[in-house]
Amino acid sequence: MNKKRIIGIIIFVLLIVVIIGIKTFSDNNGGIGKTTTIYVATGGGKEDFIADEKVNKILKNKYGLTVVYDSWSNGKTITKPLIRESVGLGNQNIINRLSNGEDITINTEGVSKYDALFTSDQRFYDYYKLSPNKEAGESDRYTVLEGGLTLNTPIVIYSWKEVAEKLMNEGIVSQIDGVYYITDMNKLMEYILNGKTWSDIGLTDLYGNINIASTDPISSSPGATYYGLLLSILGNGQITDEGLEENLAKLKQFYQKSGYMNNTPADLFERYLKTGMGGEPMIVDYEKSLIDFANSNPNGFKQVKEDIVVLYPKPTIWNSHCYAAFSENGKKLYKALQDEEIGQIAWEKYGFRTGITGGTYDVSSIDIAIPNTITSTVTSLKMDYYNQLISYLEK
Repeated sequence: MNKKRIIGIIIFVLLIVVIIGIKTFSDNNGGIGKTTTIYVATGGGKEDFIADEKVNKILKNKYGLTVVYDSWSNGKTITKPLIRESVGLGNQNIINRLSNGEDITINTEGVSKYDALFTSDQRFYDYYKLSPNKEAGESDRYTVLEGGLTLNTPIVIYSWKEVAEKLMNEGIVSQIDGVYYITDMNKLMEYILNGKTWSDIGLTDLYGNINIASTDPISSSPGATYYGLLLSILGNGQITDEGLEENLAKLKQFYQKSGYMNNTPADLFERYLKTGMGGEPMIVDYEKSLIDFANSNPNGFKQVKEDIVVLYPKPTIWNSHCYAAFSENGKKLYKALQDEEIGQIAWEKYGFRTGITGGTYDVSSIDIAIPNTITSTVTSLKMDYYNQLISYLEK
């Protein structure tokens, strides 16, 4: 065999090896330059996470997925047809028909359907899986093929060291393994309802009555979650029809004493940081807010970290972002979001605990007292009790 023929055979073999290698890599990475586009109706509170460049790179390169997230309010996922045209996207003809008052559903020909729903509140995920209440004007729903809790963050009270120390003297707050817990939430609520002042507990530089600022439960999901927690605490962790009216009346008083309320947690958290202890001695927000702030604004965090205290109510309640898959493609994304590397980004960069129980986390990188594990929680209220709560507050 001559030399040229041998070289030709070697080149041919190498080409085959390269082709096989490319195909194998392509199969394992969802195809080079080829991805499946998945459309997801998405509740708020996780905008930075779902837009994260590294997260989307993992979804594309490892799972072959490109995701389009359309913004939806939780309530509209129940009352409007869950199609892209409902938020002004997709088929212009369908958009026009909707604006003309035509009865359009998820089953109407030509609509742009979703592969999944990613709520920012578990009650809407649980409720979506039920049959629609047509008498209440609820829209037809997709069948949920798979899904569950995906991103979690507990409700916490942000305060300041001096406030925490005075509340410890009152037997309301306890420090366990360096973490501050509100171990007598009922007593704190009674202080607020009875009009106790900050000076009554030794904070003579603070004016006015003891209060915990929150977003408005009537118009804000975080506020509603917080008031759901308070209702659970008043009912000793068990919400039943018996005694509900009495506890709702207490919450109505609590609500009326709360004064001005922000509509978004971001605005409230920013005001807490900017006005300090004199402006906002205590506010309600999510645990993730502090971790997100520490990562996005390290210089700002450095200025306040010695004074900030995170108080964990015992029990607290999860704010759970739940994922519901409607198609096989939707199921692919649900599996991909459980990727360990994506979970680490969710926690380390954005403060989301992942999985059903919220997991156990290394919190050593956060230079402030945060527990590795959240163990004392109440379950999310059912939609019916939330509706009763909101209606009572609106009276």
